[in-house]
Amino acid sequence: MISKVTEMADVTESPSGIFERLTAVAGWPVRICLRLLEYPLSAIQRGIGIERMPWIFLLPNLAFFGIFVVIPLFINFAFSFTGGTELFLSNRIYTGTEQYGFLLECGTFGDPITCREDRFWKGLYNTAIFIFFQVTFLVLLSLITALILNREIRGRGFFRAVFFFPVLLSPVVVALIWKWILLRDGILNAFLVSVGLDKVLFFVSPEWSMFWAVFVSIWAHMGFYTLILLAGLQAIQPDLYEAAEMDGTSKERVFWRITLPLLWPNLLVVVVLALIKGVQIFDEVFVLTGGGPGTATQFIVQYIYNTGFTEQVQNFGLASAASVVLGVILLILTMVQLAATRSRDNG
Repeated sequence: MISKVTEMADVTESPSGIFERLTAVAGWPVRICLRLLEYPLSAIQRGIGIERMPWIFLLPNLAFFGIFVVIPLFINFAFSFTGGTELFLSNRIYTGTEQYGFLLECGTFGDPITCREDRFWKGLYNTAIFIFFQVTFLVLLSLITALILNREIRGRGFFRAVFFFPVLLSPVVVALIWKWILLRDGILNAFLVSVGLDKVLFFVSPEWSMFWAVFVSIWAHMGFYTLILLAGLQAIQPDLYEAAEMDGTSKERVFWRITLPLLWPNLLVVVVLALIKGVQIFDEVFVLTGGGPGTATQFIVQYIYNTGFTEQVQNFGLASAASVVLGVILLILTMVQLAATRSRDNG
């Protein structure tokens, strides 16, 4: 009788008990692996000391970074000194600085038509124009949005999520959404026709194409930079604002004398990140406009992509040289930003 009761108790075991049993069974391979790793790690710790153990755990990341970033960087630099269509570096012809000569050979640097590689200089000028407008308005709109969201307003959490949502989308998805909106028979033109206006061929006009390239980029990335600035605003001590209010300081003076100086480190991070992202712009504009009309929205990264992969004769050497020039430009811009920061801090 007792045995039957025991059997019935086993059959009617609670779900929590079953879950614990399954967890214990599923976890034994993990425990075995950890036990196997314990002995070699303990031996390494005794050999190099506990203060050097963090480097052991960093080795996988360092190896990943070296294989997929550092090594390709040196390979790209070596490719820029070679010519031909061969894919493997050992089979390519050494040409010295000939590829850089092609890129820098210009009658007048202010006029891309006079340059041997006019598409490179056109892409460079288009990138400069894009960066000027995109970074300027991106930083301003992100700052204004962060200042508004830092206030005690109704539905603040909802609006924070709304502004950050586009950041979660793939750049290709963002570009496709706006492309469907801006097409000749898209949503925006349907609205214009409904109010009695004519359709606008946005992707036929160079001006409209550049405008929408800047707009879509700002729309897609503003939430990320707003979040950085919002974190900086929330780190400012409320006592400073209370003291300023007690002294009768105007809101404009509080912004220029308290908020902006204390927000400067975050603002600098936003400017540098936006600048680097602007120079690297490719996927959104490539899907949205394809670089057109003509070369109106072809930026430097798309030139590198086209030269190395899409043209009938793939010129890996010239594309690598262009990417090295782009890297030097980014390095110079970063150094200028750092110098400006140090001079401001020292001043």
